[in-house]
Amino acid sequence: MIVVAGEALIDLVPQGTGALAGLQPALGGGPYNTAVALARLGSPTAFASRVSRDAFGEALLDRLRDTGVDLSAVQRGAEPTTLAVASLDANGSAAYSFYVDGTADRLFTAPDALPAGTRAVSFGTCSLVLEPGASAYEELMRAAASRGLFTALDPNIRSGLIPDADAYRARFKGWLPSVSLLKLSEEDAAWLGGTPHEWLSAGPSAVVITQGGAGLTAFTRDGSVYSVPGERVDVVDTIGAGDTVNAALLHGLSVRDALSPAASAALGAAGWQELLRFAARAAAITCSRAGAEPPYAAELGALGDF
Repeated sequence: MIVVAGEALIDLVPQGTGALAGLQPALGGGPYNTAVALARLGSPTAFASRVSRDAFGEALLDRLRDTGVDLSAVQRGAEPTTLAVASLDANGSAAYSFYVDGTADRLFTAPDALPAGTRAVSFGTCSLVLEPGASAYEELMRAAASRGLFTALDPNIRSGLIPDADAYRARFKGWLPSVSLLKLSEEDAAWLGGTPHEWLSAGPSAVVITQGGAGLTAFTRDGSVYSVPGERVDVVDTIGAGDTVNAALLHGLSVRDALSPAASAALGAAGWQELLRFAARAAAITCSRAGAEPPYAAELGALGDF
């Protein structure tokens, strides 16, 4: 079981040109998209969050149920669902403004236990910024790491939500001893500062940096660097692409029984390149269709096909 911990929200996505061009609600949130993508790939998946009892919250949970995600770690609240208004540039890349005051996911509390059979826990995005929930997710991260569980972190920086950049950067460094796999975009890496070597020395066994259409690069603690190019595709938008990479990496490690720092380190060049190609292909499929619509396993084939 892979548990994805973090927010579920509603993306309001424009359907044409102009700031308010037919805004269409879409189910989203980085951790939410990661959970959906993991389940579609075939990994047993659970979601840990706090979700509103409003109509948006019910729709978010309905999709998780339909996808087969375990909801036993989901908390409910009467507060409204977070909204994110997306704007798309000419290349389909999305930027967001958020409506987060008093929303349900901010009031998440760390659970006493995770679902039975949990092997890994994934964290990221707004949930690690907005208090008081951010401290609860951080508590869960440290508890999972102390139990020897594999932990994945995608900071997925939304700078407009971060009131004190330096304080957040310091907090990010404080998370690294509790992180097994750090995945981030090249834009996130530039905003955070530091280098893969510095991050690896603080705790993770691997750092994966996404470079948009240029591909992905993995840095491992033994000093190895593995890169693959991106898959060529007609991009509709990039919503959910990074979340799909998260899911593909975790699914691929799970399939290879490599959800531990030692096992992931033992993948070697062939294993890492195969895993990165699988993630690149999965993200390309997501980019080829509107919204966060990650691929199913049948659309990708087995890991050995890449």
